[in-house]
Parts: sequence; C-alpha cells; structure tokens
Amino acid sequence: MLEQLGAKTAEVRTPADLEGCCGLILPGGESTTQLKFLQEEGLADKIVRFAEHGGAILGTCAGAILLAKDVKHPRQDSLNLMDMTVVRNAYGRQIASDVVRGPTTLKKEPLEMVFIRGPVIERAGPEVKVLAEYAGKPALVQHQNIMAATFHPELTDDTTVHEYFLRLASQRVKPPKNGVKSLS
Repeated sequence: MLEQLGAKTAEVRTPADLEGCCGLILPGGESTTQLKFLQEEGLADKIVRFAEHGGAILGTCAGAILLAKDVKHPRQDSLNLMDMTVVRNAYGRQIASDVVRGPTTLKKEPLEMVFIRGPVIERAGPEVKVLAEYAGKPALVQHQNIMAATFHPELTDDTTVHEYFLRLASQRVKPPKNGVKSLS
C-alpha cells in the first residue's frame, strides 16, 4: 500500500535497519511472538527511542497491542508507547473477522475496516485522539506521532489511513535542542 502511494519502503529486522527511517509499521500477527522477537533483536528499545525522537509509528492489530500501555486478557508486556488499554481476548470479546464500515474523522465517508480477530481498545487516554470507531469502540487512534488500528487497513483498497500515516511520518519532529524544535 505504501509503495502504491509512492513511498520508499524497507523491512526492519535489526536496529540498524531502522536508521534513516521516518516511519515504522508494526504489522498484525501474534503479539507475544512479535514482542519476543523485538526484544531478542534489540529492536524493542530502539523502537521506543525512535518514537521518543519523533519517528511515526502505525501499529495494526497485533501492532496496536504492542503499542498499548496496558494489555489485558491475558496480560502481556508491551512497548508502552500509547496511553490505552487493549483487550487481546476477553473471553471471545475480540472483534470477529469481518469487513465493516465505521465513522472516521479522516474523511466524510465511512472508513472500510477489515478485522481479523482484532483486539478491542477498551480505554483511550485523555490525550489519545479517536480517528475511527466500530461498534462504539475506538478502532483507529493517535497520540502525537503514534497511531494504532485494531483492523488491517492494508487489506482494503482505501488508502486513507496510509496517506494520513505518510503525512505524519513526513512531519517527523526532531527532539528539541536548547528549547528549539525543528522539522526534518
């Protein structure tokens, strides 16, 4: 999807691979396995520093779980980058696999969302903006340079989420030096 929009992409498997990137997508999959890989490869700390220095991050499905401050049912460690509580599987409370449309702040029309046993955002912190909802729950959220989606935007023909993410990545804010912020 990013290449379709003209973005240069690369796989990030080592801390060195993250050098020079302005955005990072944490994909769907199995979040405990992904976190273990990130920790073993030294990427977990590197991703946290990347976010702290203004790098844009989009976590989809399992990636959203990795970004959450609090993960429940079952409890899991995470990167703790976004003030939200995510429920992985509250006794069948995952969002069923389905293609739906829901309201969004990103465009006038409803946003198409593909859920594959998606987690549920149970709580979004006060500084977390809800960009899209499904079934009365946040489905796409943002806090500063970090976005989380409980669905898979890459599985639709709608480029809205990826376009928004690319704009966010292009506005990467460097850490302040002597109180002055600059854009890269």
